[in-house]
Amino acid sequence: MKVIDMHCDTIARLYFDTGTQTSLRHVPGYQIDLEKLKKGDYLLQNFALFLDLKETDHPARTALSMTDFYYKELEKNKDLILPVFSYEDICANRAAGKMSAMLTLEEGDILEGNLDNLRLFYEKGVRMIALTWNYPNKIGYPNIRFSPDGFPEFSRRCGRGLTPFGIELVREMERLGIIIDVSHMSDGSFWDILKYTKKPFAASHSNAAAVRNVCRNLTDDMIRALADRGGVMGLNFCTAFLTEKVLPDSPATVTNAIHDPKSVRRPVSSIEDMVRHVRHITDVGGMEVLGLGSDFDGISNDVEFADASGIQILADALSRSGFSENDIEKIFYKNVMRLYHDIL
Repeated sequence: MKVIDMHCDTIARLYFDTGTQTSLRHVPGYQIDLEKLKKGDYLLQNFALFLDLKETDHPARTALSMTDFYYKELEKNKDLILPVFSYEDICANRAAGKMSAMLTLEEGDILEGNLDNLRLFYEKGVRMIALTWNYPNKIGYPNIRFSPDGFPEFSRRCGRGLTPFGIELVREMERLGIIIDVSHMSDGSFWDILKYTKKPFAASHSNAAAVRNVCRNLTDDMIRALADRGGVMGLNFCTAFLTEKVLPDSPATVTNAIHDPKSVRRPVSSIEDMVRHVRHITDVGGMEVLGLGSDFDGISNDVEFADASGIQILADALSRSGFSENDIEKIFYKNVMRLYHDIL
């Protein structure tokens, strides 16, 4: 079963992991490396350039440096994987027996409020952008709020929408052929994107709020609207977004559960919980709305099937749960391929 994963933080983590001299081909302790992707039968992996705005004064400059790092890693491993810039590239790589890598941004303020930077990153190969992370920026607002002591309030959703620049940006992204990614974005921004755009878009790593009520997950109305537009959402493997069984017990733990791969506390995301979300999302939005968006190497929890090499265990579990082979193929790669065909 071929696999497309719309979101991981592996490149960003490797770039900042100055304590290791390893390469993308084999990275001990990571949930994704090229050997694991090959074993898992991946067709394509999206690699996000993630930046925490509080940790850099020059987001565009830093992201450009990360871009150079990404291409150097791909060049060293071109026997296994090649970059893609169009839908046709994906098909050509597959025909040649190679995996594909797509470059994405996670944090729209990497663009620094400048459409020229958008065009620059498009030229560099970026084909999907998550418009916010966890902070308000020049584009819009995230779907998370923090208490005065810094504790993320997962149940509180944000109704504020896109800024005037954000509206201008999403229209230019459509013109260029860059996929709009609404994961992390506020409710208001989601509905603004639906209002101000015409093409399908993605929620690269978001689950169902009706199953796990956190602001990072999509409501049923959002799932239906995304499906009606022809968009795709990616199943996120973060325990905090899958289940209430493991509840964060401190502000630090919650922050780690969002985006700190070096967290000491490591809950385990179960296949059973993943299947629950798959069932609900496809019941609400249809079988064409769901893909995979693991958030591997950006989540601090373990996963029942360990890492990317074990992804076929999830396919087997879906089969045992009554999903047909055609259904599973749609979830594992065909729905995302359709989205890429439509936009790229």
